Amino acid sequence: MKVVIIGGVAGGMSAATRLRRLDEHAEIVVLERGPHISYANCGLPYYMGGVIEERDALLVQTPEALRTRFRLDVRVRSEAVAIDRAARTVRVRDLESGRAYEETYDELVLSPGARPFVPDLPGIERARTLRDVTDVDRVVADLAAGARTAVVVGGGFIGVEAAENLRARGLDVTLVELADQVLPPLDPEMAGPLTAELRAHGVRVELGTQLAKVASDTVDLADGRTLPADLVLLAIGVRPDTELARAAGLETGPRGGIAVDERLRTSDPHIHALGDAAEKRDALTGEPVLIPLANLANRHGRLVADILAGRSVVPRPAAGTAVVQVFGRTAAATGWNEKRLRAAGRRHQAVHLHPGSHAGYYPGAAPIALKVLFDPDDLRILGAQAVGTDGVDKRIDVIATAMAGGLTAPELADLELAYAPPYGSAKDPVNLAGMIAENAATGTERLVQWHEAADAQRHGAVLLDVRTAAEHARGALPGAVHVPLDELRGRVADIPAGDLVVYCQQGLRGHVAARLLTQLGRTAANLDGGYATWSAAQPSPAP
Repeated sequence: MKVVIIGGVAGGMSAATRLRRLDEHAEIVVLERGPHISYANCGLPYYMGGVIEERDALLVQTPEALRTRFRLDVRVRSEAVAIDRAARTVRVRDLESGRAYEETYDELVLSPGARPFVPDLPGIERARTLRDVTDVDRVVADLAAGARTAVVVGGGFIGVEAAENLRARGLDVTLVELADQVLPPLDPEMAGPLTAELRAHGVRVELGTQLAKVASDTVDLADGRTLPADLVLLAIGVRPDTELARAAGLETGPRGGIAVDERLRTSDPHIHALGDAAEKRDALTGEPVLIPLANLANRHGRLVADILAGRSVVPRPAAGTAVVQVFGRTAAATGWNEKRLRAAGRRHQAVHLHPGSHAGYYPGAAPIALKVLFDPDDLRILGAQAVGTDGVDKRIDVIATAMAGGLTAPELADLELAYAPPYGSAKDPVNLAGMIAENAATGTERLVQWHEAADAQRHGAVLLDVRTAAEHARGALPGAVHVPLDELRGRVADIPAGDLVVYCQQGLRGHVAARLLTQLGRTAANLDGGYATWSAAQPSPAP
């Protein structure tokens, strides 16, 4: 069997090396358009920022090493320009010599990845992208030439990482994002503290506007402002590289990626596709989706090799689990966010909590903002998000695993998770989220969301703050009545008539108060996540 793989890096090289481990006799040819066959593209922002000091640390493998260990025929600077499906050949152009030739195949694997989106704007040719080693070399050269101001366009994961690392290099950095929040995969109340974190570290964050023009050392925004910009870095997103597949007549899917079946086959049974160029199955709906993440590319590369070797494997649906560092904070998410659920008209219930990263009596515990979304009918977990300084990634990983295993939201309460005071609590944040979900699902507690509080008040509900006087003085929901929890039983008569929306700082005291008031004959709901969640959703003032 002769297998030609178009594209290296994560997906293509995972397919090639796995196939060799399964089939010593296969002829395996890997064609890579760029100069590097295997590199850590997720590390590019950190090399740019100097956190990764050595460029060679980004280069995972070389063609020579792959040839020696795996007997792979790896050809860099070799561009696949056309596929003849009937003849089963690939036309290849050697970018060094200009020579073109035909390469035959029995099976073909497409792993061309994705290309950064570059808008058609005046002066855009001066802007940089950050997709491969060549890109980061250009940015590092700009920094060495004396760039002092930078505008990063796009507030997604790559844009935020780029802004952080350019700031670490001492540049005056502005982050421009079209949406009204950074990190659009998160919901606004989860993203708000991250905007504040960026601004606290000296990054100007401009929301609700976009790039309009790039000049020699400035950029113009759509709202008419001009910003200094020795360096302009585009992180607006990527588009699947499907040009070769389309030219060969392969089908593309509704999301614009290469369409594949449950065996990662394209519309041609002898051609497989994987990585950022290929569509995946969404874990919630099973519908085609684009998720450009390295772990999925690696995983699907391995699965394609298994399939070519005759093994019966099927890729799992993708939940899009991801994590990002934002200076001193970490944000992570899995599954759908609430914005997407609303847009799709999908019924859902949200729970928010702010537990400590580990036992509060052990030094160094820090709060985690955790949000879990589930279906109120079948209790299936739909997604989760977390923000904090410690322990964020493992909580989202646990929930992502629970989703993959089909656990319901209340069943999170019964997970047996490792506990010692430096690492967690006897009731882990994931367990607590399950307990809150169980209360909501069984009607033990009625929750009001942060964005529903003002509307409830307009319809006659009384907002009741049960925090201490000192907490109330530091900030409260507008128009709230204040009665501390420990005085509540003796002051029930002081609370105005009508439905109640009770809140505390994080939700626990509000839950206790709501249960008490309900048993005393009042109609009471708890503000989910308390004042901490509500205040996180309020606009962060620009400096």
